[in-house]
Amino acid sequence: MGKNSLIGGSIWEEYSQKVQDLMNNPKNMGEITEEQAKEMGAKLIVADFGAESCGDAVRLYWAVDEKTDTILDAKFKSFGCGTAIASSDTMAELCKGKTVDEAIKITNIDVEKAMRDTTDTPAVPPQKMHCSVMAYDVIKEAAASYKGVDAASFEDQIIVCECARVSLGTIKEVIILNDLKTVEQITDYTKAGAFCKSCIKPGGHEEREYYLVDILKDTREEMEKKKMGELADAKTSENGEFAFEDMTMVQKLKKVEKVIDDNIREMLMMDGGNLEIVDIRDTDDGFTDIYIRYLGACSGCASSSSGTLYAIEAVLKEHLSDKIRVLPI
Repeated sequence: MGKNSLIGGSIWEEYSQKVQDLMNNPKNMGEITEEQAKEMGAKLIVADFGAESCGDAVRLYWAVDEKTDTILDAKFKSFGCGTAIASSDTMAELCKGKTVDEAIKITNIDVEKAMRDTTDTPAVPPQKMHCSVMAYDVIKEAAASYKGVDAASFEDQIIVCECARVSLGTIKEVIILNDLKTVEQITDYTKAGAFCKSCIKPGGHEEREYYLVDILKDTREEMEKKKMGELADAKTSENGEFAFEDMTMVQKLKKVEKVIDDNIREMLMMDGGNLEIVDIRDTDDGFTDIYIRYLGACSGCASSSSGTLYAIEAVLKEHLSDKIRVLPI
């Protein structure tokens, strides 16, 4: 490595020792011939994949036992940089002994982590992460060839971050569930944008169809519209302009609680009792089941499952809907 270490000063500090070793001495570089596969009693699979972003390409060889779908041996040929060689070699090693279905689950992150010297230190610089993506993609090509299907069938989501294999659906879901407001938060939660950074915004080394800045903006706008819509729905329901059945579950809960507070709770408390709403569920037959728990004196009252229950249900039906059932638990 003496000659290369002079190039770019400390450039090699960004590569793990495993990567540097595999660049020069790959374990699985080569090919598997038809004759060799037959000797193993296996079917030979050959798959190619090329990365448009850098011009690198890799060819993957599998010897697969068709009785068990197990990959008995794996080799590769790489037409690209040293990182592509190291990534492809690691990928081939990870395939050995796995079934084809298990191999499909190997991700580019698995490849990169397998090349690390320590758990927390990346094996390659961010701009080289695409090499492990290429290794991941050629596995899909090999599996598709073996199964006789299209490689696209293994990917049913739009991938925004190729480096971390994070989908558009996942990013939007994480933004909504965690109320994320910055791209940095998206990266912390999903690792999208943590490597080559091309997916963060336009202008990176590789053009993308979707960018995190745009996804965040659009999703936040969708969240705001939904919030405003729910507020409008709540206001409409308070004015009695649409039926109880058309309310959201949150709106139904608030309506039920208000009717109970206005018409029922005081009566129960006068006798030393009370109740709480445990759950509300819409049923397939068009009813809304309201599950309640009696508290205090009501919990031991003989009429809690008959007269009192009937009175509560009757009040809710009168004020809200005939399709309400009250069930004690």
